[in-house]
Amino acid sequence: MAHFSGFSKLDRAERIDYIVKYAHLTAPNAASLYGFDASQIGQQVMFEEMIENYTGNFPVPMGVVPNMVINGTSYLVPYATEESSVVAAASKAAKYWADRGGFEATVKSLTKKGQVHFFWQGDPSKIRMLFPALQMKLLQSAESLTQRMRSRGGGIREIVLLDKTKELPNYYQVDVSFGTAEAMGANFINSCLEKMALCLQTAQELISEDGKPEVVMSILSNYTPDCRVTCFVEAPIAALTGWSNTLSPLAFAMKFKQAVEIAQIDVARAVTHNKGIFNGMDAVLLASGNDLRATAAAGHAFAARSGTYQSLTSLSLDNDLFRYTLEVPLALGTVGGITHMHPVVNLASAMMNHPDARSLMMIVAASGLASNFSAIASLITSGIQEGHMKMHLSNILNQLNASDSEKEILRARLGSETVNYEAVEQHMIQIRNHQ
Repeated sequence: MAHFSGFSKLDRAERIDYIVKYAHLTAPNAASLYGFDASQIGQQVMFEEMIENYTGNFPVPMGVVPNMVINGTSYLVPYATEESSVVAAASKAAKYWADRGGFEATVKSLTKKGQVHFFWQGDPSKIRMLFPALQMKLLQSAESLTQRMRSRGGGIREIVLLDKTKELPNYYQVDVSFGTAEAMGANFINSCLEKMALCLQTAQELISEDGKPEVVMSILSNYTPDCRVTCFVEAPIAALTGWSNTLSPLAFAMKFKQAVEIAQIDVARAVTHNKGIFNGMDAVLLASGNDLRATAAAGHAFAARSGTYQSLTSLSLDNDLFRYTLEVPLALGTVGGITHMHPVVNLASAMMNHPDARSLMMIVAASGLASNFSAIASLITSGIQEGHMKMHLSNILNQLNASDSEKEILRARLGSETVNYEAVEQHMIQIRNHQ
């Protein structure tokens, strides 16, 4: 098969024409690529310039979770997600805990990190001795970039030499800590590190008969264990009423604790347990224009920091008090990237009363804990499928091309049943056979 050259140089219509021909798309398929264009020309141009090889927009449903009380403040939280039960589950948990004092959250810091990775063949003791002087040069090399960030409360916090020669011969890192104020700061960090890398390569102190520093790469790290948030809910065990009609509050708390303990010792369960946390966090991250991939990578690395992948949550039942805690790294921003230029991200921020980076971290963490709490509470009582499949009913009806009248009949008929695709399909056949 011949490779196509110059695809990115085509305009949008030409790209779509090529896709239609190559993928044998129908005319309605091709038309659908234009079907979700932004109504305002300026917004549409923004989407077209946002990525390479643009062909069309991909809509994701956005719902809201009300009653998310965090540190005494009630938030309306936007969730952008395709999974039908996520918003319902988080809403149920948010209201449940709003009646019991809400979520409490704290942010450790906003510190992010990046490294210049390099090799140097000299004596390790020599580079350690020379590094204090090099620190000033490295700091000065990024001065033009850090001046504006410092005015916003950010900048370079610390520059440290890490000797990695025991793990890999001649390998070192310049490890740099950054404050990025309200921005996630990836571009700022990477630009600073590249300036430092150039400075390091030309540092006369390190150029000798053994050669000069050989920089492999300079890049931020998405592992941000210092930039993390702790969020918890707590209530007397006796107050854990209303979720289950079959378990007493104490039985509910004990069974919940067992579920969390399983996720702390079994990786197969821990992965799914933590996925339930990201159900809520990802939905808010997407709505707020933040990087889901970076936060997921950091979160899962943090879950494995002991050497074993474990739950990101912990539970204590001390002194008859139920306390459920989530601790997770979240490097977020409320300025920069697409946060101000994307119209729906702007709307989502307005729904949350335009939070700063710390507040957004706490909102995201509370959303993750709400989603996870709801999932665990369902698992240990009615099971996950009953609620999930009821919420999934609309998707099944659409897959079966149900008419409005058929949807009304089936929703009434299946209101008290556990729903699955086969059951809905059989009811649909019965309805159509009697029409």
